[in-house]
Parts: sequence; C-alpha cells; structure tokens
Amino acid sequence: MTRKEPAGRHAVRVGVAGWSIPKEHAERFPAEGTHLERYAATLPAVEINSSFYRPHQPKTYAQWAESVPEGFRFAVKAPRAATHERRLIDADDVLDRFLAEAGQLGEKLGPILVQLPPSLPFASDVADRFLGSLRDRFDGLIALEPRHATWFGLEPERLLTRRRVARVAADPAVAPTAGEPGGWDGLVYYRLHGTPKVYYSDYPAEYLAAVARKLEEAARTAEAWCIFDNTAAFAAPGNALDVLERLGAG
Repeated sequence: MTRKEPAGRHAVRVGVAGWSIPKEHAERFPAEGTHLERYAATLPAVEINSSFYRPHQPKTYAQWAESVPEGFRFAVKAPRAATHERRLIDADDVLDRFLAEAGQLGEKLGPILVQLPPSLPFASDVADRFLGSLRDRFDGLIALEPRHATWFGLEPERLLTRRRVARVAADPAVAPTAGEPGGWDGLVYYRLHGTPKVYYSDYPAEYLAAVARKLEEAARTAEAWCIFDNTAAFAAPGNALDVLERLGAG
C-alpha cells in the first residue's frame, strides 16, 4: 500500500530496517510472493542494512527494484568500509563501488544512509571532504546518523546544510538534540532503534501516535522518512504498520 500524499504535501515513507516478515505479523502481509514482494505490497519503503556489511551485485539491486511497486523506495546504508574502517578518510573507491551497485535501483533509490561509529568525533575538514566526495557522486537524498556528541553543534549543522545532508533524528538519542531532525531541511529521517532496550523494545501506542504527528508536520516542507530498527524481537513491522495506519487515518 503506497500512501498517496495530499496536494501540497511531500512524500511520507514508513518502513523497517530489512524486509523479513516474522510470523508474529505475517497475517498483516499478503500470503503469496517473496518476502520483499509481500513486504512492499504493504509498506512503502525499506532500509537496506546488509549493504553496510557486504557489497551486493548490481543485478541484485536491479532485481529488487523490479519486484516492488512503482512508488516504493529503498534507503541504502553506506558500507562500513567507508564509515567505520576508513573513518571517512580516503574512501572514494568504496563510494564508487557502492553507488555503482545501489544505483541499479534506479528511480526506486531513496536516501543514502551514512551511519557513523560512536567513537568518531566531528572534524570539519574530514567531514567536509567525505560529504563533498559523496555529493560529487550522488545528487539524491543523503541522511547522516552521527553518534558522537561533538556532531550536535552549530558548525556541524552548517556543514550538513551546505552539503544538503539531513541529520537523522534517532532514538535513543545520544545527545540532547539527537532525537530531532537536523542539518539540511529538505529531508526528515527518523531512525528508531527501540527504547529502553535498543533493537528489542516495542514502542507504545502513544509514542507511535506522536511519531505519526511529527511525520505529518514534516511532510509540509520535506520528504519524511521513518525507519524502525527495533527488529531483534520482531517489534519493527508492527510499529511501522501502526504509524502508517495512523497516517492514513489522518
């Protein structure tokens, strides 16, 4: 089910980090098709996390794109070789390979997600070179998830805005402002990992209602994404469907 946005609104995309369908939520998806086909018939977006750990062949991305509806979009996580191993330094070859592969998603490619290691502080020259290099190669949406407190200040905000990079609004938040969107305001990207137990906790109804309201508000001026990463105990699909239904009711 791809949500049709009202006139004057930007897209709102709700999904999960990965498209596996646990038995706990199977009845809310079609019974026939591959996991991705069943998932994409119900939710409008997904975040590919496996690209963080290993490359995928271009033909694999092309096959994924062919198997989903026209309005479906994939966010794709940048490789850890660039973010965690090289720590944003001299990673052009990694970006070249990654973007050549993920680019096979074509018009169904949504944001590139760049998640940084918690140990990586903000360094203006390093961040600017990396994001500039990524921008030189990719003109689409980019969301950055920093996890060191030094990234949440005026100088990083200015850099992200200049490079047209949105800062992820993450839960749990690693800094006082980390739970709210930042950086470039053309994209709002919520990434919800589960609280109080990261990757496990199910979000309560009142929290999901608040998320739906924030997405509706954000969509007045920006494309709005919300990805649930609390997948370890299978809560994410239910939470995503709950938010999507609230958006539909609104």
